[in-house]
Amino acid sequence: MSTTKIEWTERVWNPVTGCSKQSEGCAHCYAENMARRLKAMGIAKYKNGFEVTLHPETLTEPLKWSRGSNIFVCSMGDLFHNDVPYEFVDKVMATIKRASQHRFQILTKRAERMAEYFASRRVPRNAWLGVTVECKDTKFRMDLLKKISGAQVRFLSCEPLLEDLETLDLKDIHWVIVGGESGLQARPMHEQWVLNIQQQCKKQHTAFFFKQWGTWGQDGVKRSKHANGKLLRGKIAQEMPFFCRE
Repeated sequence: MSTTKIEWTERVWNPVTGCSKQSEGCAHCYAENMARRLKAMGIAKYKNGFEVTLHPETLTEPLKWSRGSNIFVCSMGDLFHNDVPYEFVDKVMATIKRASQHRFQILTKRAERMAEYFASRRVPRNAWLGVTVECKDTKFRMDLLKKISGAQVRFLSCEPLLEDLETLDLKDIHWVIVGGESGLQARPMHEQWVLNIQQQCKKQHTAFFFKQWGTWGQDGVKRSKHANGKLLRGKIAQEMPFFCRE
């Protein structure tokens, strides 16, 4: 199924699956756990588990979806992993360009490689480029993202948010997604960390999207992510970047 419950997107497209740990946010990777379950279920696409695997047979999938959608690219991997040849990334970008009715959200933890790739190639007009910034040690990814010219939307995924990110320079960043970690080993996220990002987004005119609290609630109590919900100070705060606003 290409549809998804991820609230900031509508569909997922996985021409690449599998990854390897890159930073603190990877410690309890949901995609790794899911890939292992799918392999155990005998799903052919995940016969290699969470090893980086290319799926050229899926390259034309988005061309079959007529209704324009937000599509998360490689929700089960990282398009800019070192084991993905640029020649294959070129094929992914060719599909993105052809499927002009869609908006493709490309999120990576490998900002260096994404910046290197686009240093010699144009960003498709319907591609949104994002990096994960889950702790202060990964804020450098944001600087690399800003150096990529031509992106209609640049965004940050601060999920799982693991500490206060302190001051953020959000110039040329159009959207910030924030969320807490889920699962038995989830690390807590504190309300003030989230509010700090929200306040900076408001001040710098960047769209702010609060996805969820995760396993630890706003009150610091551990329970199911569904019970903890997605309210921030009693409200839903889920803005989209200006290109998506009605």
